[in-house]
Amino acid sequence: MKTTLKSLMAVSLLFALTTLATAQVAEKKVLTLEGARRVIETTKAEAAKLKAPGAAIAVVDDGGNLLALERLDGTFAAGSQISIGKARTAALFKHETKFFEEIIKNGRTAMTALPDSLFTPLQGGVPIVLDGQILGAIGVSGAASAAQDQELAAAGANALTNPEAGKASISYFERAKVDAAFVKGAVLFDNSAKYMVHASHREQAGAVEVHEQDADIIYVLEGSATLVTGGEVIGGKTIAPGEIRGTDVKGGETRTISKGDVIIVPAGTPHWFKEVPGPLNYYVVKAR
Repeated sequence: MKTTLKSLMAVSLLFALTTLATAQVAEKKVLTLEGARRVIETTKAEAAKLKAPGAAIAVVDDGGNLLALERLDGTFAAGSQISIGKARTAALFKHETKFFEEIIKNGRTAMTALPDSLFTPLQGGVPIVLDGQILGAIGVSGAASAAQDQELAAAGANALTNPEAGKASISYFERAKVDAAFVKGAVLFDNSAKYMVHASHREQAGAVEVHEQDADIIYVLEGSATLVTGGEVIGGKTIAPGEIRGTDVKGGETRTISKGDVIIVPAGTPHWFKEVPGPLNYYVVKAR
């Protein structure tokens, strides 16, 4: 009987100590690199949807330490540092940076005395919250306006709680719209961060083209042409970031393409519709 009583007392004491230890330690969720990347991808998808110009996107953990950073094409150079500052401010102060911008605008300018390394009171920083815990924050800088910075950051911050966030919607183009696009050539779909679909139309030869970042996947719908691929561009000039046009090609491979043919031109490869004897309609999928 005494042995049983002692055993019960020992179990009770062990349970009490375990309960006390548990009360002193809390479970904590952390933002992983995979989670940070999902936040960035969701933000990029929202930027494409809004046709937003370039932006810098930063994600930090709850201590303000940088986890991931991406600067979209066309973003001004300082955007990266500003986006990090916004994210760090939102994480360390556990508030959207828009809150602090409003406070300072309303007269509490003393807050601007805080060191720049800790405090960037510009809207575009939003905490990332899951199950009531702040896991970190996202900062966005360089979109069309401060309000758009904020909108993109809010979309990214919801990436972990909204399973539909960042998912692309289905795009449908009825025949009449497709036919109209082929009359002069037009973009059917543009997600420039990843790919673009172009309904292309030619009736004569064009310039030599080099796309430094995009591969061209060409499907000939109607007509034929002489296509030169590879070689060295002659008279090449940069007409836009990553886009080169030339007047001729030295070397390269020449082939005749016609209805039903598919040609894949890797990024950075010169290609030239050298001869187009009649109307040529073809799809181009630009993949980045």
